[in-house]
Formats: sequence, structure tokens, C-alpha cells
Amino acid sequence: MKKIARTAAALASAAVLTFTGTAPDFGHTKMTAKAVDTNNDDWLHAEGSRLYDMNGNEVWLTGANWFGLNCIEGAPHYLWSGDCDDLVREVADRGINVIRFPISSELLVSWMKGEPPQLSGGGMQASYNPPEDMDDGNGGIIKAGTYGNINKEFVEADGKTLIDTERSFDIILGKLKKYGIKAFIDVHSPHTDNSGHNYNLWYGKAGITTDLWIESLVWLANKYKDDDTLIAYDLKNEPHGKGPEGEAAAKWDGSKDENNWAYAATRCAEAILDVNPHALILVEGVEQSLSGAQAGDYWGMPDRKTNSPYIGAWWGGNFRGARDNPIKPKQGTSQIVYSPHDYGPSVYDQTWFAKDFTEKTLLDDYWYDTWAYINAEDIAPELIGEWGGHMDGGKNQKWMTLLRDYMINHHINHTFWCLNTNSGDTGGLWKSFSYSINDVSDTSNGTTIIWEEDKYALLEKALWQTQKSGKYIGLDHQIPLGKNGISLNDFYSSYAASEGSNLDGGKTSSGKPVDADKTSATTTTKSEPTTTTTTTSKTTTTSTTTVTTVSDVSNRNFGDSNCDGTVDMGDAVLIMQALANPNKYGLKGTDSKHITEEGAANADVEGGNGLSNNDAQAIQLYLLGKYTKLPVE
Repeated sequence: MKKIARTAAALASAAVLTFTGTAPDFGHTKMTAKAVDTNNDDWLHAEGSRLYDMNGNEVWLTGANWFGLNCIEGAPHYLWSGDCDDLVREVADRGINVIRFPISSELLVSWMKGEPPQLSGGGMQASYNPPEDMDDGNGGIIKAGTYGNINKEFVEADGKTLIDTERSFDIILGKLKKYGIKAFIDVHSPHTDNSGHNYNLWYGKAGITTDLWIESLVWLANKYKDDDTLIAYDLKNEPHGKGPEGEAAAKWDGSKDENNWAYAATRCAEAILDVNPHALILVEGVEQSLSGAQAGDYWGMPDRKTNSPYIGAWWGGNFRGARDNPIKPKQGTSQIVYSPHDYGPSVYDQTWFAKDFTEKTLLDDYWYDTWAYINAEDIAPELIGEWGGHMDGGKNQKWMTLLRDYMINHHINHTFWCLNTNSGDTGGLWKSFSYSINDVSDTSNGTTIIWEEDKYALLEKALWQTQKSGKYIGLDHQIPLGKNGISLNDFYSSYAASEGSNLDGGKTSSGKPVDADKTSATTTTKSEPTTTTTTTSKTTTTSTTTVTTVSDVSNRNFGDSNCDGTVDMGDAVLIMQALANPNKYGLKGTDSKHITEEGAANADVEGGNGLSNNDAQAIQLYLLGKYTKLPVE
């Protein structure tokens, strides 16, 4: 629903000290890159309408969009005006804990094939000139970077040749990790195009088929499965189209038609979760759904002036079809997050804005039946993937404030549209930039960002932060969120019980920090909705719980701690819950889903000496393919 404004101004040389503008894309080169190493302990999962970390601690994703990878420049925009490290650092300092990166399937496919395009001068201002200290010819030294020192990681050893787009993305993710920010990508369009979001479907452009769209996302998920900086995959931005367009428009129903978004999203989710069972899968809505106005109405029929067969919504905002046809991959729903988009009258003056609207009228006229019911009825978590607009002092600003407060009050995750200034119908959080090099040893060097402070102030209230001290809360367990923030471990160790956060009216809670274990990943995809649940352990853990012996049977389903007939991450979670909170989840626990004697016997898969956290870890390693069978021999 956005228009991306572009200028025709070309960039000057690397020695220029202040600059703005864009320029066309240039050549291609073949290069490869690898994902960043990580403790891999920050994966998230869903229970009801909320998201939790691996220990069952609640989290809140509060971020912003940074587009450009979907465009011909092949990089997040405004890296032509500022240094990436400076921009990411300031985003973290401002309390944004996750960034949504729009990207195109066409670019992903080029990476998958080992043919990533080279960055262009129009998408990235990068230079390190000279690339090393050199003699000035008069007995002095010209220090490296004296004439050009911006985005130096994005050039080759010669200090001027730009690297390729895949390596560039790896570097950007590394910088996010450095400052405690998480990320997810959204497939903004099949083809690389600054206006590609206007195209209805996830296939049909640039040679992208449904199968290739899935394949490229699976490739990306497999590449980053050991890097929890990239925590989620937004499968397709704003699938849309109006009902009368028929097969050319995205619909949501129970069919296996290619344009059925619910069916395609389920297929894609299953394929991604096969290679990374810990990734969050974000599924957007469609534009129109059948209204049920008259018997016999069908998708593709002409519209009627009255009693229309269709109900409309914002692109990507319509989840009416999810009531009867929810997204249910074979792996379960613990990684599914529904992601509506919602905008105000500055983008389009919809009918629900035609009155003196309030939160109640917005809910009654549009929000609730279209998307808000999913969160309100505890069906699944939601993340508003795009919201934002101009600060007009009127209707649009009023809408932004109402939606912001609704998200705070109902624990709805969100990513604001957007950081970029060049979104034509919304504007951005950034206003302008400058970059200076006075002397290579001068600490004042670097990027100066001017923010739209009034707009940021509106958003800032909806950034996750401690209730009294106002410290921004990150999603990394070890790395604090910028200079003004704290890590997730910091929050649950030192703040959650004493002051809480700006969720649920400042309600305090207890929680358990996560111990980093660099030798293995101990993650979950399901947890009971409680603020005091489980803890992970290293392989040296020896804590056990006594169980009553259940006689061995030849057909015991080892690993099936919850006795549901399958071995999955829920079994590992129940073991850890039984150990951490035996009064609730132990053999005589008060919870209806507490572990049973049979379940405890099934769960004893490592060592044969009673239930321990090592059993939970063994099940996770089995699910990751590290063990071929249970029990572990």
C-alpha cells in the first residue's frame, strides 16, 4: 500500500562529505557467503496469542521496516547516505528490537543459485581510501581511510570495489547482532521492483513459480538455521486482488487452487519448518473475502452494487477466511504468527474513517472481524507488519494513536512502516542524513541522522521497555539493545519482578534467564502460557526427578513425554517444565497436562537413570537429526 519515492540524483565520489540520492543498478558478480555464528538460544515460539522464549518467558516484538532489498538497489535504502554501523547502532539506541526487511524472490533465487548481483553505487556509498596507511611522498603517512571511510566492510580489499548483495546482507545481520537487534525478511514481491508490492501474487513474475518461491525461502531458512538473528520469515507481503479478478487475485479458502493463499502459505510453512523448526512463520492476509451475501456466490463472479459478494480490507489485512481455514502446518501451530497490515486515512480514506471514529467503532466496523479476533480469542499471536503514516495533527494521527494503544493493551507485536524517508504515502521515522570525515582519529566522524521526532515519540510508547526506568528490552538473551537498552536475560533477572514492562499495565512477573551454551542449541516450539516455566541446561546438568517405575514394554514410544502418540518439541518442553516446576507439571502436578508415569518412562531417553534435562536435550537433538533414534545409546 506504499509508494516509494525516488530521486534521480546520482551520488558523487567517496570523498564527498555530505550526500543524498539514488542511482541505477549496475553489474553482477558471483560470490558466496556464510551466516554468522551464534549461541542460537534466542528462537521464539507461540502459545495462544503470545510469544515466548525458550524458557517460557514472554516477549514482545516492537520494531520497524527498512526497505530496499526488494528494490533495484539491492540494499536497504539510505546506505547511500550513511554508514550502516552508525544507522544500526542508532536504531538500537532508539529501542527498536526487530527490523523487517522487504526482499524479492528474484534476489533470493540469485543467491540460491550462487549468482548474487553486485551492489551498485546507487544502493551503497562505500569506500575505504586509501585501504591501508601509505607514504605521502614527503616523509609523512596518509592514514587508511583518510579520503573515504564509509561502509568499509562492503568493499573489497582495494577499498573501492563493492561486494555482492548476499555478502552485504550477511554483514548487515552481523551488525544487527552486534547491537542486540533481531530481524526477519518479508517476500515483498516475486520480482525486483521498487513498486513490486503492487503485484497481486507470490508467483508469475521474473520466472518465479510457487515451487521456486518456496524453494528459495527454504534455502534461506537452511542457511540461517544456526543464526538466531534472523528469527522469522514473512512469507509474502500483502497478497491481494479483488474477487472479480478470479485466478489473478489471492484468495483464502479450503481449496488447493494455486491462488489460494492459505494453501500456499501452509505448504511454504511446512517446508521451512522442515529445515528450521524454530523459525517463526508470519502469514499475512488477503484483500477480499466472500461475504456470504447470497447463496451461490463464488470467487471470480462480478461484483454487485448492493449486497456485494465480497468484503474488502487493506491489502494483506483480511483474515476472515482464517476462521474456517486456519494455517495448520503438519508440525503444529507453535511457530505460526498472523501478520495483518493496517493503515490510516492518509493512505486511503476507508469507509470506517468516515465518522468520528474511536477504538470501539474501528473494532466494530473493521478491526475485529477482519483480524483482531485472532488475538482477542487467543487463537494465535499477531504482528502488525505495517502500520504508520503522516503526522497530520488530524484523522491519520488519531488513527495511529488508537492502533498504537490497542497494540500495547493487547500485547500485539508490530513493525512500524518505516525507517525510510522515501515512502511516498507514509513518510518515515528518518528525516535526513549527513556524513562527515574531519580526521580519521576524530570521534565525531560518521553519520548524523535527523529523526522525525514527533512521529518517533508516537511510536516510542509502543516500544518494549521497563515500566519505570524506561530501559528498552531486546530479544537477545546476552546482548543488550543499544546503549539505552537491556538484554532479555537482564530484564527477567533484574526488572521483570520489580517493575515489569509497558505491557499488561505494568504487571510484574518472574522469569528465568537463559544460559548460553555454544555447543548446542536448546530451543523449543511450544510452552504453557506462564511467566515461570522452564529452564535449559548444559550437557553437564545432573538435576533429576524421582519417578515411579513403569514396567518396560516392547513398543514404548521413547521421547513421547506427553503421550500424544508423536515425538515433537512439546515433549522436550514438558520434561523441562516438570523439572523446573514439579508442583504444576510433575507427576502429581496441578496442571491437567502434567507429566504422567507413562510419559516419564517414555521420556527417559538418555542415561536410563530417571528424568533429567539431558533427556529434553536429547529429544531436541533427535528432532534436529543429530541422533537417529531414541533412546540414545
